[in-house]
This record gives sequence, structure tokens and C-alpha cells, in this order.
Amino acid sequence: MRSADMLRSSLLIALCCVGVAGCSSLPGFRTEADPASPPPPAVAAKPANAAASAPAPAASAAAPKPVEPEVAVPAAAQRAFDDARRAMRAGRMDEAERGFKSVIQFHPELGGPHANLGVIYRQANKLPEAVAELELAVKASPRQPVYFNQLGITYRLQGQFAKAREAYERAIDLDPNYATATLNLGILSDLYLWDGKRAMELYDRYLALTPSGDATVTKWVADLKNRNKSAQPAAAAERKEKE
Repeated sequence: MRSADMLRSSLLIALCCVGVAGCSSLPGFRTEADPASPPPPAVAAKPANAAASAPAPAASAAAPKPVEPEVAVPAAAQRAFDDARRAMRAGRMDEAERGFKSVIQFHPELGGPHANLGVIYRQANKLPEAVAELELAVKASPRQPVYFNQLGITYRLQGQFAKAREAYERAIDLDPNYATATLNLGILSDLYLWDGKRAMELYDRYLALTPSGDATVTKWVADLKNRNKSAQPAAAAERKEKE
């Protein structure tokens, strides 16, 4: 397997922790969620702070646009959610899981706690549980592109490529400038759907959304052009999505 291919497969973004009502951004590396990566930093629960608090993607790509909460968040629930986010950021996943479950017990209508539980489960390689929570998150907060991106990552890990494509496309429909979801859909198209033309379009779009450039993805584009000439598929171990 080529070293470039192995790099692509290992680069998925796994920086997450989402807002209570579904208003935060889950940045990530290139590829999908990487269960072996360190605990993801949290992003702010309130939309006004989401863009400022979320860590910037590696190539300074455009962050997903903030989305206003779809339901009112009681102060007590916000405090409990923030405590769980801090625990998640510190790597205390058992404590974070208990905290998010506690919020869900009293406020199952909030998407953020479900989304964060989904990420916790995915990092623990509990993919069915992760999918279940992320599906609840997008049901509770259907206007949150970040949740659909996380769901797409998890579907891909399960080998549900058609569902992953639908989830990424929904994220992009909600925010056409969502660079991370654009890149992830490009990787899915390239490595798993073998649609080189679509992958090229999405990589180009991602680079257009990344003002400072991304040398790695630029190399992927060159590699894809060469593969198109030789009709050779890319090795799946090379790329991973972003979170």
C-alpha cells in the first residue's frame, strides 16, 4: 500500500463535543472519526460562541455556520451539559457519558447531548450505539449540519456508504460552505463509492473553501488525476474524514 494512501485513511477529524440544542460545530481531521485519537475538545453550546470556541480545522477551512437553538434550553440543563462537556474535553468519558445521559433523561428533545453521546460511543467502537444516538440527534435538531456530518462518519465506519453519502449531502444542503462535510463526502466518493469525477469536484470545492490551502488534499487531487489515467482505485487506508 502506498504511503500516501495510508496517510489519507488515517486523517479523519475527531474534534467534537456539540452544543445543547444543536448549535455547535464539530471540527475534525481528514477521514472519519478516529476512535484512537485523543479526547476531542468541546465547542461552545451557544451559537454566538460556537465559531470562536471551536478549534480551527487543520487547513483553516470554513467552519460550519452557527445555527440558532431549535428549543429553549433551561439554565439547569445548560449547566449540566457544560459540566459534561468539560469532562469530555478532559478525557473523563465515563463522567461525560453520565452527564449527557442525565440531561437526556429530563430533556430528550435536545439534540446536543445525543450527538455527544454518539461521539463517545464511536470513540469506544460502539458503532450501533453511536448511530442510534446520532440518529436521535438529527431527529431532535434537523437543521444542524454538524450532527449530520458526525452521523455520516459513523455510517461510513459501519460500511453503510449510501447512508453516509445521504448524511454528508444533508449537512452540505444545510450549509453549502461546510468544508469538512464537503471533504468527507469527497473521501467517501473517492475511496468507497469509486466515483472519481464526483470526488474531484468535492476536493476542488473543499480547497476553494480553504483560504490557506491544504497541501495534503492538493496531493490527493494530483493522485486522483493520475489514477483516473490508469484506472486504479485508491487504497482505503490512505484517507479519513474530518469531524
